[in-house]
Formats: sequence, C-alpha cells, structure tokens
Amino acid sequence: MKNSLSCTNVSDFVFCPICGSFHTVKNGFTKTGKQQYRCKNCGKYFISSYSYHAYEKDLNEKIVILTKEGLGIRSTARILKISPTTLLSKIVSIASAINQPTIATGKTYEVDEIRSFVGNKDRLIWIVYALQRQTREVVSFNVGSRTNKTLNVVLQTLQNAKAKRINTDGCKNYKYLINKRIHKVLRFGTNHIERNNLTIRTHLKRLSRRTICYTRSISLLFCVLKIYFWL
Repeated sequence: MKNSLSCTNVSDFVFCPICGSFHTVKNGFTKTGKQQYRCKNCGKYFISSYSYHAYEKDLNEKIVILTKEGLGIRSTARILKISPTTLLSKIVSIASAINQPTIATGKTYEVDEIRSFVGNKDRLIWIVYALQRQTREVVSFNVGSRTNKTLNVVLQTLQNAKAKRINTDGCKNYKYLINKRIHKVLRFGTNHIERNNLTIRTHLKRLSRRTICYTRSISLLFCVLKIYFWL
C-alpha cells in the first residue's frame, strides 16, 4: 500500500534471486502458467520455482562437489538432472573464474608428471604439476605433450617464486630447464608428489590407468583439474 488512495500489485514478500531485494511485484504469467515477478531494484524478471534444474541457485556448488569426487560428465548430468551440454558449459564457466593461488617465495617444491590419454590410447597426454613440500598444495600445473615447452610453464612459475629447491625424478629434461644450484634428484625427494599421483588417479576416474571413462578434450581436462586442485 503506497497511500490511502493508490496501491501496487504486491508480491507477498518474494525476494529477488539476483540482488536479494524484497521490492518485487507480480508481472503476469509465463507460457507454462507460472507466476512471473519483476524486481523494482535491479529490473530483472524471475519466477519463484523453475522446472529446469539448471536454474537452481546451488547448482555450481553441486557440480564442484561431484567433479572433485570423480564423477564423469554423463553421470553428473544424470544426478543433477541437466543436459551434458549444459554441464560442460557450467564446468568451463566455473574454471574460468578460478585464479591461480599465490605462491610463497623461498620454499621447496616437488615436480612430477602423470601420463594419461585423450580420445584414444594412442594420443598420450601428460599432466605436469608442482607440489609445495611443506603444505602439499598444488601451486602450478600444465597439460600437454612431454616437451620442454610444457614442463617450462610450471618450472618458470617456481623460478619466479625464487624456489629454494626443486625436487624431481631422473627425467633428463629437467637438467636443462632447472638451475643446478636448486635442482635435486633424491631417493625420497618426490615421495609426497608420487603419493599424490595415486590419490588423483583414485579420485578422478578419467585418470585411472584402466578405464573407459577417459577424457575426450584437453580443454575440459584442464578445467576439471583446475577445479580439483584449487577449489
């Protein structure tokens, strides 16, 4: 009620899901017969309940949980009752909003690779990542072929952070990419990251050694790893 002589079409205190304002009014019905509302604060239109589950407010949180638990695209889509195409676009959108964590300077890191394949077993792919030895947090990773270019993306990040020491296995590529003063190849120098490799393969079934749930896109694999490592 504005005053004693005029009134407005009230919405029974329905709040706007976009801005959270209670200044909303009824605005007719949709084609399916559902009540439509308009927010007087932000001007957006919405309805109180959606039939399609892709509009649920906590959908992104559910996608993150199921992705980190290792569910594939089709199994996640079945559980959330959305289309696989919508799920793929949501995963890409979530991953694009994730920023690389800040790397502490003067720390010891372990670097290793995980071998997998994309599309078919003849198309091998490597996941190169760096693990901080003290906290066991992943600070950088890259996906690609096993070349100096792929490895150097991770190593350059560590060198910019003024790494105190970088432990690797006996791969000869590291000898040319890492300064000899900080590069170490020790018996137990990579035990934490080697154990973490097993954990990753256990959690993400797309990286299991014997599976039919393999990755079909390098870009999607990068997005899934970004969510798994940094969310």
